[in-house]
Amino acid sequence: MSIDLKTPQDVLLEIAERFRARRLGMNLSQEGLAARSGVSWSSLKRFERTGLIALDSLLRLALVLDCLGDFDKLASDSLPLDANKTLDDILSQPQPKTRKKGRIK
Repeated sequence: MSIDLKTPQDVLLEIAERFRARRLGMNLSQEGLAARSGVSWSSLKRFERTGLIALDSLLRLALVLDCLGDFDKLASDSLPLDANKTLDDILSQPQPKTRKKGRIK
């Protein structure tokens, strides 16, 4: 079982990079996306650099970049089977023993 621990800052930067890649894939400049979405150019520039942006601005950018539907999955009621486990529960599970030495010389 693989656990991928990310900090909130890591997630912010990954989202910002995905939005930037999508903008470039649609051949839009920062100024063009800002004008189409109603988000200020300075807010868009800060978002792509730091990942910080207001939620309503993020949703307006997503609308223009045709990925607003992706937010439907955010905090939905359908949780994966292990979603009710805490990090302590996961870490306290016995890990399978791995061999540290071979027998054959």
